[in-house]
Amino acid sequence: MSVRRKGRELALQVLYQLDMSGEMSEQGLHSFAESFDASPRAREFAWVLVRGVRAERAAIDAQVESVSEHWKLDRLAQIDATVIRIAVYEMTHGLPKEIAINEAVEVARRFGTSESAAFVNGVLDAVAKRMGLERGQKPVAS
Repeated sequence: MSVRRKGRELALQVLYQLDMSGEMSEQGLHSFAESFDASPRAREFAWVLVRGVRAERAAIDAQVESVSEHWKLDRLAQIDATVIRIAVYEMTHGLPKEIAINEAVEVARRFGTSESAAFVNGVLDAVAKRMGLERGQKPVAS
């Protein structure tokens, strides 16, 4: 497994724990993260994602909710919502959409339900289209 994939999985677990427990301190989150086997590089990447998603959560949620007509992120399965948030964060910070979507689908396949991968793929594709991203294109800072 790649360092970045492991980092994404660790970020998912930390963000999920944050949502479930309400733990807000970085020290508490680090303690939780230490219980998982990951290299220092994977941990470093995970913290970039955790901090980024936490800092930009409202904007990320607005992007996702803008492509949905009948649901909000808080009504989704928590794993799916968290995977989507991580991928949107990555897409808005330079990761090409096809890589962000593929990685999210693989993580959703591993941690979500049997329908998670297809659902995450559809939502992220719609977000990328709304953002005007095309294959291989990185987002333009606004």
